[in-house]
Amino acid sequence: MTWMYFINWALTIPAELSASAIIVQFWLPADSKFPVWVVPLIIILLMVAINLAGVKAYGELEYWFSILKVLTIIMFIICGILVDAGAIGNQKYGMAAWHIDGAPFKGGFMGFITTLVSVGYAYGGTEMTGVTAAESRNPHKHVPKAVNTVLVRIAFFYIVSIFLLGSIVANNDPGLVNSDGSAAHAPFTLVFAKAGISVAANYMNAVVLTSVFSAINSDFYVSTRMLLSLARNGWAHKSIGYTNSRGVPLVALAIVTLCSCLSLITIFVGSGVVFEWFVSIIGSIIFQSWILILLLHFRFRYCWKKQGRPVSDLPYVSWGYPYGNILGTVIGICCIVATCYLSVINPPYRADFATEALYTAARDAYAQNLLGAWFPWVCSLCLFVGYKTVKKTKMVRAEDADLDTGRFIPTAADLEDLKVHGPLWKRILQSLV
Repeated sequence: MTWMYFINWALTIPAELSASAIIVQFWLPADSKFPVWVVPLIIILLMVAINLAGVKAYGELEYWFSILKVLTIIMFIICGILVDAGAIGNQKYGMAAWHIDGAPFKGGFMGFITTLVSVGYAYGGTEMTGVTAAESRNPHKHVPKAVNTVLVRIAFFYIVSIFLLGSIVANNDPGLVNSDGSAAHAPFTLVFAKAGISVAANYMNAVVLTSVFSAINSDFYVSTRMLLSLARNGWAHKSIGYTNSRGVPLVALAIVTLCSCLSLITIFVGSGVVFEWFVSIIGSIIFQSWILILLLHFRFRYCWKKQGRPVSDLPYVSWGYPYGNILGTVIGICCIVATCYLSVINPPYRADFATEALYTAARDAYAQNLLGAWFPWVCSLCLFVGYKTVKKTKMVRAEDADLDTGRFIPTAADLEDLKVHGPLWKRILQSLV
C-alpha cells in the first residue's frame, strides 16, 4: 500500500506540472514561441526550496492558498445563487436545466459511470489528513478535527457549487465545448460570464494555477513522507530515510524531485498528452488506496476487539462504523469494476475511422484507459507476491497484532489542550467539527 501510494503521488506531481503548462498557455498569444516547459521547471525549483525549509513552511503556504480557494468558492456560490434567481445576469434559471433532454444523467447509465470514474481523480487527497498525524504536535486533537471538516467542506464546497453549476449551465450549452482545455470555457467561468463579470476567465485561470501550485506542494510533502515510511519500515533502503535537523527527508526529496522531472517530457510530446497519460493511472490508484484503507480499518477494529480493548479507548471513532465502511467498500468496488469494464469495451478498429489521425487518437485513448485500469492491480500483485516470496512472511493473528508501536501517548499538557475552551458558541462549533 505504501509503495502504491508513493507511486500515486509521484505520478501526480508531473501530471499537475504538465497541467500548469497548459494553464499558462491561456495567457500566451497563439503564435507565442515561449517554451512552456519552463513553467514546470520553475515550480520544481520552488518546491525544492519550500520543502527544504521544513514542514512549517509547507503548512504556512497551504494555509494562504486554502484561503484563496475558499474565498473563490464562496464568491462563486453567492454569485451562482444570484444568477440562478435572476438577480444578476437578466435571466432567471431556476431548475429548468434539470428538466431538459438528458438531464440530470446525460448519456444514461454509461455516461453516469464514465463521469463517476473520471471525478475520482478530483477527490484524491482527502485521505492525506491521516498522513499528517506523524508530524502533528497533538494528533488526538488535530487529526479528528481535520477529518471531520473534510466532510463539511465536501458537502458545502463540492455539492453546493456543482448543484448551482447544474442549474445554470445546461448540459447542451455550447460554451461547454472545450477542445483546447481553456479556462474561458470552464463551467465556473461560464457562470461568472453569465453574471456579466468579463474578467472571470483570467481570474479563474489564476486561481486554478495557484490551486495547482498548492496541490503540487502537498504532493511533494506526501511523496517524501511515504518514502520516509518505506525506509523506516525496512521496505526501502535505509539511506532513503535520512533526515536533516529540520526533519526534512533529503534523499527522499531528491528522489521525488527526479520523479517530478518526468513533466519535462512536455518538451517533446506536449503538456496535454503527458497530463492525460498520468491522470489515467492516478485515478485507479486512488480507488485502490481507498478500498485498502477501508479493509485495513475493518482489520484494525477486529484486532482491537479480539485483544479485549474497549472502543472508548480510541481517540477517534469513525462515524457510523461499520455501516459507513460497508457502504464505502461497495461504492469503491463498483467504481473499480466500472473502471476495468470501461477500459476493455469498444476497442478501436481502423475500418471505423475516416482518417488515420482519428484512428491513432482513438487507439491512444484506448491504451491510456487500459493502462490506467489495470496497472495498479498488476503492480500491487507483483509487489505483494514478490515481498511474500522474498521475506516469507505469514498472516499475523488478530490477538498478536501490534497496535502500540508508534502510537501517540498524550502528555498532561496535550490532554488539557484537548479540552474545549472559550465562549459557548465556540465550544458548540468545536464540538461539531
